[in-house]
Amino acid sequence: MTVFCTSCLLVIVNFCVLCRAISVLWSTVVYPVVTFLLVTLCMTFTTVSSVNLATSGLPGYNIIPLDPSNTHCNTITGKLKCDPKVLELLLDYAYSSRVVINEENAESLLEAGDMLEFQDIRDACAEFLEKNLHPSNCLGILLLSDAHHCTQLFQLSWTMCLSHFPAICKTEEFLQLPKDMIVQLLSHEELETEDERLVYESALNWVNYDLERRHCHLPELLRTVRLALLPAVFLMENVSTEELIKSQAKSKELVDEAIRCKLRILQNDSTVNSPCARPRKTSHALFLLGGPTFMCDKLYLVDQKAKEIIPKADIPSPRKEFSACAIGCKVYVTGGRGSENGVSKDVWVYDTLNEEWSKAAPMLIARFGHGSAEFRHCLYVVGGHTAATGCLPASPSVSLKQVEQFEPVANKWSMVAPLREGVSNAAVVSVKLKLFAFGGTSVTHDKLPKVQCYDPVENHWTVPASCPQPWRYTAAAVLGNQIFVMGGDTEFSACSAYRFSSETYQWTKVGDVTAKRMSCQAVASGNKLFVVGGYFGTQRCKTLDCYDPTLDAWNSITTVPYSLIPTAFVSTWKHLPA
Repeated sequence: MTVFCTSCLLVIVNFCVLCRAISVLWSTVVYPVVTFLLVTLCMTFTTVSSVNLATSGLPGYNIIPLDPSNTHCNTITGKLKCDPKVLELLLDYAYSSRVVINEENAESLLEAGDMLEFQDIRDACAEFLEKNLHPSNCLGILLLSDAHHCTQLFQLSWTMCLSHFPAICKTEEFLQLPKDMIVQLLSHEELETEDERLVYESALNWVNYDLERRHCHLPELLRTVRLALLPAVFLMENVSTEELIKSQAKSKELVDEAIRCKLRILQNDSTVNSPCARPRKTSHALFLLGGPTFMCDKLYLVDQKAKEIIPKADIPSPRKEFSACAIGCKVYVTGGRGSENGVSKDVWVYDTLNEEWSKAAPMLIARFGHGSAEFRHCLYVVGGHTAATGCLPASPSVSLKQVEQFEPVANKWSMVAPLREGVSNAAVVSVKLKLFAFGGTSVTHDKLPKVQCYDPVENHWTVPASCPQPWRYTAAAVLGNQIFVMGGDTEFSACSAYRFSSETYQWTKVGDVTAKRMSCQAVASGNKLFVVGGYFGTQRCKTLDCYDPTLDAWNSITTVPYSLIPTAFVSTWKHLPA
């Protein structure tokens, strides 16, 4: 019995050893062979397929949307294709991490890169196209960047479209733009055209390009045209007699309203505020305020075409450390210190149409070193200093928190929510539905590195962001939803310029200004920024400089007369010739 059990045990052990040996043999010999064969088969298939695909001339990638005309969804059609040559470039890039981008393949590579999720290829192509933007290709690139979510490329091409409207409106691509984009373009405040007739004719041409489908959009397009700024003869003889307009009640009503506004303009009625009579920013006039010293005593007109600075009117009450702001066709000069060094509440108003000064209701608080901005057709004055009570002559106090609002129609001042932190010498601008104060001198006389933002709905100030550096004596101006801040009183900030997004509260460094500037003045006109004045140390800046955001470059426009020290810079409406 014992012998039998021992024999059985030996058989079982031998069987297990044999199975283990077979398993080891299978894993060390058969598995590698099978794996090698499978890998070889896959590589062969991939290589043959790639070569065949790259040399066949057939589309390598199709997006196959359902045919919308077939309600039963039995038919599908492939329309969007990837060029085999572009696909070959992407395959080469996948293996070598290198690709050559040029003018011929940049747009196709961007499309394919975005479609096949080669994001680095898409971004590289977008950067290449940014550097090769031109009026002849900006419309096509605008549509391309919009379709593939290239934000920076879209903004640059959009700005170029606005800047070169007289050229792009005559192209076939313009007539093929979708309705929403054409409305956005023609209605834009920064559309650069000196003759509103061009906008009207472009709108009409776009409608007539596909009259059957587009005639219903005519009223919406007419609202984008500043009809009341058209020459009176053209408005009466061409626009009002246009058959397409006469056949639509809404269109005819818009033209009739424009004619009424035009008559008021011809009667020198400066209270016309209808959208059809609102000049675009390129139709604005630039005014400088300054004098032979920091005591400002004269107002000057900047002639952008002739590149001249022309004296226009004396200021009734010379002053320094005031603030100036334009609302419509009027320039508002607030506060400041007079020749006796007293701090003023006075508000002087210059009517650029009638070329005369008048006095508005005084501010509630006498102040100097403050900022001001037009916001929702009202004037806001922010921060500054006031006089210490009972001290004559006036001496500076701590920086103010108080903010005042002026309603021109009611000729009335009122207080709104105070700043989070009192500041003087801050850069104050408004954009969209927000009022911003950048930097300034704090109540402790330090440079405040904060952005303060006012919400009129909540009547409340917040601090949504910090400045890239502590700032005061800077200048700010607005293009679109972007705020540009430049200059300052330090070695580094005096020559620097930054772009601030009013939506994301993000900062971006842009090209440095041409010279170091402290207490300079800035304003936007059309799609460009203009900066004038300022000084650094003992050196005065004598040039009027212009910044082109599409090129990220500054250049000097003209030289400021040596006898003029600019202390304010504003942009007002001007009506085009009748």
